[in-house]
Amino acid sequence: MALQCGIVGLPNVGKSTIFNALTKSHAAASANFPFCTIDPNVGIVKIPDPRFDKICALVEPKSAVETTIEFVDIAGLVKGASKGEGLGNAFLNHIRQVEAILHVVRCFEDDNVIHVTGAVNPKDDLETIELELILADLEQVEKKLNSIARFVKSGDKLAIQQKEILEKVKSALDNSQPATTVKLSDDEKSLIKELSLLTLKPVLFAGNLNESEISKPENSRHFKTLQELALKRNTIAIPICGKIEEEICQLEPKEELEFLAEFGLTEPGLNRVIREAYKLLGYITFFTAGVQEVRAWNVIKGSNAQEAAGKIHTDISRGFIRAEVTAYDDLIQYGGLKEAQNSGKMRLEGKEYIVNDGDIMYFRFNV
Repeated sequence: MALQCGIVGLPNVGKSTIFNALTKSHAAASANFPFCTIDPNVGIVKIPDPRFDKICALVEPKSAVETTIEFVDIAGLVKGASKGEGLGNAFLNHIRQVEAILHVVRCFEDDNVIHVTGAVNPKDDLETIELELILADLEQVEKKLNSIARFVKSGDKLAIQQKEILEKVKSALDNSQPATTVKLSDDEKSLIKELSLLTLKPVLFAGNLNESEISKPENSRHFKTLQELALKRNTIAIPICGKIEEEICQLEPKEELEFLAEFGLTEPGLNRVIREAYKLLGYITFFTAGVQEVRAWNVIKGSNAQEAAGKIHTDISRGFIRAEVTAYDDLIQYGGLKEAQNSGKMRLEGKEYIVNDGDIMYFRFNV
């Protein structure tokens, strides 16, 4: 199943511009009016990982396959979306399908770009969207509580458990707090997973600044506000300039570095956005490496070796014997897999071994 992160925000905050830069595609980004984006655009993006490039340089494989994440550009939201205003129903349905949310917040002033409320205010913009998501979730929770009421009365254990969880979530939503503020265990989340609650999804903020502020985002009062809001929500805010990113995706690698240097940047801001979105989804990367192919694979952090093997093929998981594991740092230090192995840095691990980010793995199996 593809890893999906939805890009959300009010109309005209730069969502589609950032999506275009992410995917180097041509969605309807330049039209200066609300609801330019109606149906969501989906783009597959490679995870920028310097480790992958270094492994390929050492191994010199015939082919190389990076791990990817899908970004979904979802229609702009307006106040009243939870009641069907604007493209509200479509927005909410689309966002329920993604695993995590990249919330683009406007932090730039430009009289030539209409703001849907007439003034740039990150706090108000953020709260507008959050409130609509909270109201939509509240409706879902109330419907579910009503539907399980008779099962609760009859003593159904599952219904009783769900009722206890949903009442905690409802209490938060009633107080205009997202469901993420309720400390739910993984087991509790799984019991209400069917509801696809919008405010239970992990969120990352991207503050869209203008060109003059991107090199020192700490000097932007709007971005400072966004950072404070992110801290309260236990997430982070990443500074980005949609216009610069749009320019970068048209350049050759050498030109890109020179262009970035003009703004005091060392890499595209979107590289960090992609990496943080990947982490937000709870994934880490392991590698398989040989002369035929070097490939990056994603697994949920905390996965064991047998589960990692299953990402490659179910037969490898089913017939799992051992995993040959070399740490990325050892590969680099000794200059290759054979060199690291000859130095005693390759380990044999069983199926319960917990995979580390950056492990290079070879699976022994028999079916």
